[in-house]
Amino acid sequence: MIPIYEADRLEDLPLFDRPPQAEEDVDAAVAAILADVRTRGDEALREYTRRFDGADLERFEVTAEELRAAWDRVDGNFRETLRQAADNIRHFHEAQVHRDFCLTDRPGVVLGQKVTPIERVGLYVPGGTASYPSSVLMNAIPARLAGVSEIIMVTPPAKDGSVAPAILTAARVAGVTAIYKMGGAQAVAALAYGTESVPKVDKIVGPGNIFVAAAKRRVYGIVDIDMIAGPSEILVLADAAANPAYVAADLLSQAEHDRLATAVLVCDSEALAGAVSAELERQIPLLPRADIARASIDNNGKIIIARDMAEGVDIANEIAPEHLEVCVDDPFSLLNSIRNAGSIFLGKNVPEALGDYFAGPNHTLPTLGTARFSSPLSVDDFVKKSSFIYYTKEALGAVQERIVDFAEREGLSAHARSVSIRFEDGQ
Repeated sequence: MIPIYEADRLEDLPLFDRPPQAEEDVDAAVAAILADVRTRGDEALREYTRRFDGADLERFEVTAEELRAAWDRVDGNFRETLRQAADNIRHFHEAQVHRDFCLTDRPGVVLGQKVTPIERVGLYVPGGTASYPSSVLMNAIPARLAGVSEIIMVTPPAKDGSVAPAILTAARVAGVTAIYKMGGAQAVAALAYGTESVPKVDKIVGPGNIFVAAAKRRVYGIVDIDMIAGPSEILVLADAAANPAYVAADLLSQAEHDRLATAVLVCDSEALAGAVSAELERQIPLLPRADIARASIDNNGKIIIARDMAEGVDIANEIAPEHLEVCVDDPFSLLNSIRNAGSIFLGKNVPEALGDYFAGPNHTLPTLGTARFSSPLSVDDFVKKSSFIYYTKEALGAVQERIVDFAEREGLSAHARSVSIRFEDGQ
């Protein structure tokens, strides 16, 4: 049963013990896999795919025939759902696209910024206990809008070597360039280092298990990564008038993800806290993934009773959750007070699942309290920004003495000389 706490002292609440992302044994295993794939390439990939996925593959890349067959196997209604979700995601992320800019407001000076897409991005899509076509859309569509020319997707195969048709169909809708059947740390290694079959990428995005997270952490610097994703999190901030059945259902929407997932209710009503606890006990046995949800709620779930909504917002800002639902009658009155959250769901008719699948904002979000300093995946994650400078000789001459003085104060005489030499006699 979910524990209930009074919020008398925030620092005394057992909220902030985050599980480590990679235990030492996991990290050691991942390091060995990365080194093996880097050395032996496709041969190592085949061995790990056989060992971890039970699939014996000669060819890793998904063929055009497999893509067509998957498209035909997915019912037309779901294909239309994918199209509509993709349109919503595209519509939201189009507003994030940055343009080059150029400043010419000073005589003889041109300053600006040039935005360049990353050339090749690797997209990791989880497999295993569930398939996530939504992750394909959320990661690939912003990359496409940014202008990425190659999106290389990896995803674990089933034992028969197949990939879930919904995953392949989402990849086609989102504009993925190529798809490879592989998962785990070995897939991250293939993307980071390249193999005979898999091209080396410039950046790796997408969620995965603890082995994938540890691998991404290790290859950062060889390639860029989006973030180190932890277990799913939801915090529901609710007033006394909230519907306890809705609140419980929303908490369970994240609890069913993972035994390590965290679901927290912060409310200003002891009656609501008790009603939500009772609803959780009623709803958990009804879930197909009841065992996972039960472990998440019992081990990581919490209900915190705050004195008022202002204190509730303070608690939410301390936790900095991945998903924050604001289930109050006037959610916009609290919006400016919320500083730390990955994605904010405003009002009593906005379940987290709306954002996961359909509304448009990205569902790849900071976890483990990192919403204090990081942001959801966006178009910005798929571009580089280069500044540029142009000065005429006259414009440089107008500031040369200041630059020379600056450089000499830092003890960098060659810096100073590189400016002054342009104004010596005969130059």
